This record gives sequence, structure tokens and C-alpha cells, in this order.
Amino acid sequence: MFEEQWTFEALREWGDWQLEPYLQDTTERLAQLDYLLTGMMDWDYGQLRNNLNTVIEDEKRLRFMVAVRAIKGGVPVQYALGHAPFYGREFNVDRRVLIPRPETEELVDWVLKDQATTDLKVLDIGTGSGAIAVTLASERPNWQVLASDISKDALAVAEMNAKQFSASVTFLASDLFDQINGTFDVIVSNPPYISEQERAVMDESVLGFEPDLALFADDNGLAIYKRLLIELLAHLNPKGSAYFEIGYLQGPTLLALFGALPGVTVALRQDMSGHDRMLKVSRV
Repeated sequence: MFEEQWTFEALREWGDWQLEPYLQDTTERLAQLDYLLTGMMDWDYGQLRNNLNTVIEDEKRLRFMVAVRAIKGGVPVQYALGHAPFYGREFNVDRRVLIPRPETEELVDWVLKDQATTDLKVLDIGTGSGAIAVTLASERPNWQVLASDISKDALAVAEMNAKQFSASVTFLASDLFDQINGTFDVIVSNPPYISEQERAVMDESVLGFEPDLALFADDNGLAIYKRLLIELLAHLNPKGSAYFEIGYLQGPTLLALFGALPGVTVALRQDMSGHDRMLKVSRV
């Protein structure tokens, strides 16, 4: 395919040259290239360093070049690669779903550490790529996990991820609780919570490629929470808990809103950066 063989180091240098006009920060540029190479080869960064002088196969070289050209066009590196890490697994992602974030890993970690490992019924609302639901089902195979989303395109990606990891998850097309029957021990959701006012300060790669439906909500980003609040107790078992990812400025407001529900306790938790990021609502 190519007349001249290239090593991984040569390909990395080519990628750096290609991206330099578009990404001025050298550290960020090389980080994206290394992320792309390690993800493409299923290596860790140590393996990449040890193989910089290894000749890359033509097929991998072509795939890398196509991905770099996509990144030049503003495509997030995770979409260019086709998958993104989440809780130790690589989830398929494309423009139909949000790219999983580290903050959501913290939400999942809270659920796993907080809940007994006995049989539980779990609902993930707005599953997107399925990162939350598939991770919970994989880490706790005895849990009965239902995942819903308003987007059938997103559900197609989530189902692909569940199949990839042999995770037992049931998927359902639903606008929040609209098609949900029954009650659950655990409800978890990372809903759209960004206000329209924040659009002006957001990264172009997010605005241009990630789905608006999964990002933005009316009423200063609170609209979806207010809808969830109305039906939450009808679907949450006694002694059950609901876990939500929230915007970093929404903690006090959501604490008050959910705290006004009868017979519940509400707790905020900060992310690794010290920002309010998670909310737990428990029936007493």
C-alpha cells in the first residue's frame, strides 16, 4: 500500500506536523496522538514508548492518518478513534452519543461502593453509550439493569456496547419515565444539564460534534431534573436511592428541590476537582 515503511515514531512526528496548525499546545497535541496510537493498538503508554522504533503495519498507518485528518477537522479524538475509556473498558462512541467523562466514572463508583452486592433492580435513565448501565451490569452481574434513552440512535450504540462486554442489560426507548413500569432499588442518571447560556464558552469540538440532545436543558439546565423529580418516588422502592450527575453550580438548587420531596434524605458529593458533581436521593 505504501512504498516506504514508517515506524511509530515517524508516524507520531507526521501527526504532530499535521496537527500543529490546528493545535498550538504541543503537550495537548502529543497527548492526542499518543491517545490515538495506544487506543488503536490496544497498548498502554509504556508499550508505545517501547515500540516507537517498530514498523507500523500499512492498515494501521492508514487508519491513523484518516483519524488525524478527522481531528484536523475538529472531530474529538475519541470519535476519530471510535471508542473511549470508561471504568476500565473501551466503549464504542460516535456522534450519536456523548463521550463518557471521568466525572461519570465517579458517579458509577459511588453507586458500586454504596450499594450491597445482593440482587437489585437498577434503572439508568438517559443511558447514551450505555457506559453507566453496562458498567454496573458488568461489575454486578446479579443486578437486574434496565437502561432507557429517548434517542433510538443512542440505544443502538448502547446495545452494541452491552453485546461487546456480554453485559445483561435490557434497553428501552423512553422519554425519562414515560415508558417505565415498576419500581427500582437504584435509579441513576446523567441527564442533560448544561444551560443554553453556557454554549458561548464551550469547546467547539463539543458543540460541533456531540449531540445537543444529551448536553443542553432549559431552565438554566434544571428542566430535566424537575421532570425527574415529579415521578421519582413513584419508581423508587422504599429504602431505595437515586444518583444523579449534576452541573458544578447546581448543587445548592438541586439539594433544595429534591430535599423538598417527602420522606427522603439528600446528599451532595464533589468530584476530584472539588466541584459539586453528584447528588444522592434516598428514601428513608
